[in-house]
This record gives sequence, structure tokens and C-alpha cells, in this order.
Amino acid sequence: MITNISLVSVWVRDIDESLAFYTDVLGFEARDDITLGEDFRWCTVGHPSQPELQVHLTTPSKPLSGDLIGAMQRAQAEGGLPGIGLYVDDCHAAHAELVAKGVEFIQPPEERPYGVEALMRDNSGNWMVLVEPRDYSPEDISRSDFE
Repeated sequence: MITNISLVSVWVRDIDESLAFYTDVLGFEARDDITLGEDFRWCTVGHPSQPELQVHLTTPSKPLSGDLIGAMQRAQAEGGLPGIGLYVDDCHAAHAELVAKGVEFIQPPEERPYGVEALMRDNSGNWMVLVEPRDYSPEDISRSDFE
């Protein structure tokens, strides 16, 4: 029986630069960093409060096909790949702190039925969402909240 999610992968342009971004800017901790052959590096980070969840920082490479690698690299260049969602205690304060560290935001903090939300990009262009959650029910959300 599945008990939990233990690993998510985030596609990055450069593992060293992303490792620095996730640890120095976002406050994650470095975990595994192992080179496995010429074309593959296993590099993970995680949030200190979630030891059971690792974020695998990986570049588009083999065994993916050349066409898929190219498509993913184009999507990265356009900033079109999804990243991860992060809960925060205070979205406005987290936004201000990350802006001061040079993080690019797509959307400043905005009120939503489920909390306060801001959209940012990591240093590889991946979309990341910061959410200061609040209690809600599905009935609290309407399509017009996102138009």
C-alpha cells in the first residue's frame, strides 16, 4: 500500500545553480548529491520540516529522446514548466523577503478564497506558487476568482 509521496522532480537548467537557489534563497537543505555516470547526477534537496520528501533537481537528459530534451529546454527558456507549491505563514512577508533576494515574481500576493497566493519563478524559470492557506470549502471558489 502506498503510504506517502517521497520524491518529486523539478527540471532545471543547471544543477549547481539550482542547488544554490533552493538552499541559499529558499532555505531548503541539501541532501543527496551523487554523480552516477557521465550523463546523470542525483541531486536532492528538501525542506527541513519534511524529511520524508525530497525534491530531485534534474536536467533534461538521456535516457529522454533528443526531441524531448529539446522541447523541454525550449519550455524552460520560455518559463513554461511547472515547479512546486509552497505553503508559507505570511505570503506578503515571504514575497518581500524573496524579492529582496532577487526572485522574479509573476504575480504579487493576492487574496484567493483558499488564502493569499503569489506566483514566482525559480532560477530555471519554473513556476512556483506560495500559498498562505486558510480554511475554505469548494463552494467558496468560483470561476470568476481566476479570470
